[in-house]
Amino acid sequence: MRTLRALPVAVVTGTVAALLLSACGTTEEAGAAEPTGSADTAAGGPVTITDDRGEEVTLDAPATDVVSLEWGLTENLLTLGVTPVGQADVKGYNVWATAEPLDASVPDVGMRGEPSLDAIAALDADLVVTTTDLPEEVIAQLEEQVPVIALRGSDASDPIGHMRRTVEVLGEATGTTEAGEQALADFDAKVDEAKAALDEAGLAGASYTMADGWLSDGAVSIRMYTEGSYLGGIAGLLGLKNAWTGEGDPDYGLGSTDVEGLTALGEGVHFLYVANDTDGGDAFTEGLAGNAIWEQLPFVAAGDVHRLPDGIWMFGGPASGEAWIDATVAALTK
Repeated sequence: MRTLRALPVAVVTGTVAALLLSACGTTEEAGAAEPTGSADTAAGGPVTITDDRGEEVTLDAPATDVVSLEWGLTENLLTLGVTPVGQADVKGYNVWATAEPLDASVPDVGMRGEPSLDAIAALDADLVVTTTDLPEEVIAQLEEQVPVIALRGSDASDPIGHMRRTVEVLGEATGTTEAGEQALADFDAKVDEAKAALDEAGLAGASYTMADGWLSDGAVSIRMYTEGSYLGGIAGLLGLKNAWTGEGDPDYGLGSTDVEGLTALGEGVHFLYVANDTDGGDAFTEGLAGNAIWEQLPFVAAGDVHRLPDGIWMFGGPASGEAWIDATVAALTK
């Protein structure tokens, strides 16, 4: 059975039944404040950030000693040149999010959904960053020790815009705004480069879908990445058309189905999927081998099934986004 380590905290802390029905996501009140910030970062002066709870968080100076409780935030910090002084599930991060490797010696502060308050307190950090998936009571306990910025893991209404805002907020909080601007510019350049490559290959507007899956009680559960997912948003920037039209959750843009549900995809679809040999294996090749429905799907019969490289975090920032773009272009144009 697939472990839950790779899933966002909102799924990890939910029940298995809820996972199969809704896949992932937190409940976010309408009208939540957009992250904003103000800082005299060049002079190292005070920094004030309004996070996704609508809370104003003021630091005496840009944070240098940061504890991260979610892998996507960690990836973005590393992109900004900030190595966390503490990290939730270091081993898991280096299995699932390899675009920005984390030194294995970074102190582990527990699981993403169940951090150790004692371990965090011992680090004497300037700041803890987490997502709003973490229960409010846990965030409140953390705030008794250290300032906390809580951001949504994603936003299915604007996944790319949310990624960009996350980088900007973390850049302001850590005094690395210029590094953030450069990372976003590099991401934009990668998108333009990839779109041109797809156009040249005659794949402009190509139909695709994206999934991952896991074995549970002998059956394969499949998680679909809608247009509102982070990777679905990137595919849209490339001009690709998502053949999966089902709804996803409001945060991560994820839906769920089984192999029978894939029969709705039709002809001419490039099927992309994520697996991980280190944690969970390949549910599609292992769980669906010999499955008559799977083998008769048009994209399977056409050999248009593409497993992407391990370690591309599906809920990350510019680094994972660029890695996914490279892998997707390579898969579609080979």
